[in-house]
Order: sequence, then C-alpha cells, then structure tokens
Amino acid sequence: MWIDTHCHLDAAEFIPSGGGAEIAGQAAALGVNMIVIPAVQQANFETVADLGRIVPNGCYALGIHPITVPSATEADLEALRCALPMALQDPRFVAIGEIGLDFFVPMLKEAPMREKQTYFFVEQLKMAREFDLPVLLHVRRSQDEVLKQLRRIHVPSGIAHAFNGSLQQAKMFAALRFKLGFGGAMTFTRALQIRRLAVEMPLSALVLETDAPDIAPSWLHPTHSLNHSPNHIPTCNTPDQIPAIGAVLAHLRGISAREVALATSQNALAVLPRLANLLPSCS
Repeated sequence: MWIDTHCHLDAAEFIPSGGGAEIAGQAAALGVNMIVIPAVQQANFETVADLGRIVPNGCYALGIHPITVPSATEADLEALRCALPMALQDPRFVAIGEIGLDFFVPMLKEAPMREKQTYFFVEQLKMAREFDLPVLLHVRRSQDEVLKQLRRIHVPSGIAHAFNGSLQQAKMFAALRFKLGFGGAMTFTRALQIRRLAVEMPLSALVLETDAPDIAPSWLHPTHSLNHSPNHIPTCNTPDQIPAIGAVLAHLRGISAREVALATSQNALAVLPRLANLLPSCS
C-alpha cells in the first residue's frame, strides 16, 4: 500500500488528462490506496471536499495557503472556522491544510506580508488545536519561524510537506510529532541535502508525497528529457509516481520498496488519525 500525503488533485493541469478522478484511478491501479488533497484557499474548499468524497482513494484537508494570503481576509478565516464542525462529520476530512509560511517568494517575505502570513498561520494553528486536528505544513525558507509557532501553539501532529531544512530542524519537527514529506525533489542526484535527510532521519519520521502537479520527479523533469530523450515531451506530475518515488527512497536507504511502502503508510496513518479510519493498518 502506498499513500500520497500531498497532492493537489483539483489542479487545472489535470483537466486535459480527464480530471482528478481519472488521475486518481490511474494511481489506484499502481497501489496508491489514498491521496490527501489539501485546499489552498476558501474558494476551493468545496472543490477539494467534493473530490475527496467522489474519488474512492481520496480524502481532503481544508486550509489557507500562504501564497493565497495576500488576497485573503478575515472572512476567509471565519469561513474555515465555520466549515470545520461540518467537515468533522465527514470521514474523508483528515486535516487542516495546506497552511504555513513562505519566505521564498519575494513579495511574501517583505515585512507587511510576512506579518499577515504569520497571522493567518497562527489563527489556523489555533483552530487545529481547538478541533484536535493535524496540520499539513508549507515550510519554505521558514523552518525556524514555523517551529517557533508550533512550540507556542501545540497541535496534535502533522506533516512538514516538501521538507528541505537542516538535520537539526528535521529532528525538531519530529520531536513535535511531525512527519517529514519527501517527494520528487529527492529523486534528483544534485539534491544532496534532501537525500542526506532521507537517509539520516529514522524511517519512522518519513512520509511520501508528490505535490502533484508540482515538484515533478527527475524522470518527468524537462532537463531529464532534454538530456536523455530529445523527442520525449515531459508529462505532468501525478500521484501514480508515488511507487517510483518510494523506490528511490528504498535505494537510498538500502532497503526494499515494500519496506518503504509499509513504513511510510504506517507513518501517514499514525500522523493523520482520521485517515487511519479509511484504511486498514499496515502490517
């Protein structure tokens, strides 16, 4: 069993391929038993919820992504708060997310927007604490500030999506009951820090993700096709890449792909308790 803990299955990029349901079906055929679909703004809460219910191997999270914070208002936070009690009655709802901080995008790291991001992040952490929900974290060039807020506002658990921090920071997230999400970036041989973390952190701290349609693995990246197959047109990243990404992690750690599938699925079920109600435990 494989679990994609982070996939934007509602993305417009999937429409030419038949939409999210078709893409999820292709992943299911390769053993991807569950796909977690995070929201990014109030405008797509209903879309991801509908998709999470329609797709047999789908579930969803609701949250306001830091990249959408510039246009977000207090009304969006209130809409999230109002949506949570009803969402909790839906077994397909598993977390608050995607939330966090992004200090990489130039506009977002300027002081006024940095402050607004932090405010939205903190308010959503408070909701996670209040409703006893895990969180799916966006952590880009912001590991220390995210950790600071997690120490202030204790949430049950969560996933640090697309993790790319230091070993020390990784251990700090793990100590706060967070798993680290690894995906396509890990498949590039030049991603030395990410690959080192994938080996040095305990397997019990890791989960797999695609972040599809973003963060394509090396074999779908344009530079790969240019270097290896000039006539090949790169395709969109999709959740059916999880087994191949898992195989890369297995190779890096010197273990079998089956061990990686079992361990990372166990980890996902442990950190997302509502997800555990949708799938059998791994053994």
